[in-house]
Amino acid sequence: MKYQIGDTVLILHSNEEAVVTDIINNKMMMVDVKGVNFPVYMDQVDFPYFKRFTEKKLFPVKKEKKFIDDVRKEKQSEINRVEDGIWLTFLPVMDTDEFGDIVVDEMKLHLVNHTRESYNFHYQLQYFGKTDFELKNTVLPFTDFYLHDIPFENLNDSPGFSFEFTLAQPDKKKATHFEAAVKLKPKQLFTKIEELKKKNEATFSQLLFEKYPDHIPEDKVELSSLAARGFKIYDAARARQHLEPARTVVDLHIEKLSDNWKQMSNYEILSLQLRTFEKYYDLAIAHRQPTLIVIHGVGEGVLRSEIHDILRLKREVKSFINQYHPSFGYGATEIYFQYE
Repeated sequence: MKYQIGDTVLILHSNEEAVVTDIINNKMMMVDVKGVNFPVYMDQVDFPYFKRFTEKKLFPVKKEKKFIDDVRKEKQSEINRVEDGIWLTFLPVMDTDEFGDIVVDEMKLHLVNHTRESYNFHYQLQYFGKTDFELKNTVLPFTDFYLHDIPFENLNDSPGFSFEFTLAQPDKKKATHFEAAVKLKPKQLFTKIEELKKKNEATFSQLLFEKYPDHIPEDKVELSSLAARGFKIYDAARARQHLEPARTVVDLHIEKLSDNWKQMSNYEILSLQLRTFEKYYDLAIAHRQPTLIVIHGVGEGVLRSEIHDILRLKREVKSFINQYHPSFGYGATEIYFQYE
């Protein structure tokens, strides 16, 4: 192979020198430029020897004396860095098969920090609500963090990429944590890869957040003053006895929810089903149920996808799974809760 790890190369489009940090395949490599790692195609780099030779002076220029007053002050930053948030970057590793077609073998994932803050993160890769890979670490300012590789065939299962961020240096004015998630559908993924091939680019990215959110103070009520004014104060531990009973199984088939469902539009049907799901989800949490089964049916999978998207953002959800059940077939999702 022409290049090896540790070689110094020249980035042709920027005329910068870089160090090879990884050989991805026979067409791509990872390089480091002033502490920033990114992928490049091998036809976008070359050895820097010709550049160095042409820049070398045959007769060195005699240096003039400089006085202290003549020395220019060093700039605080030589690189004009743009702060545009935290990104999840996908690098398709491409190769040529026996028929000469370009195919994708796997996908490399990087967490890219384009801010001036350091963040602790908890990353999870999930298939059908079940965690397949998990990682906790810290990403530093203006750096990228390699997460892991995913076999390309696994991306047909619509994986979910979820993150929970906290500031490495806590700030009372900022939120205690922030959650973000990305879900890639196979059709969207294939479109992205075709765009990369046409543009001869190496990666595509999804924005997780542009700016870490501020802390929102909670409204605190002074209970003693309310009691003195005649209001009745209830013990929160006993509040659930006043709630509607929870259910361990919720059937969202529309004929179970409305007698007039034949006069409803598809949008109205879906909205009623999701409102019912949210209602019994909240009741399950209030009653601290360990599990909840939601019957959504099979159909075209619209209701199931909407429910799964909601569950991925719920802190109380430990995991959820849509697998064959002797009573519901593949038309139900079982949710498992966790409580602090």
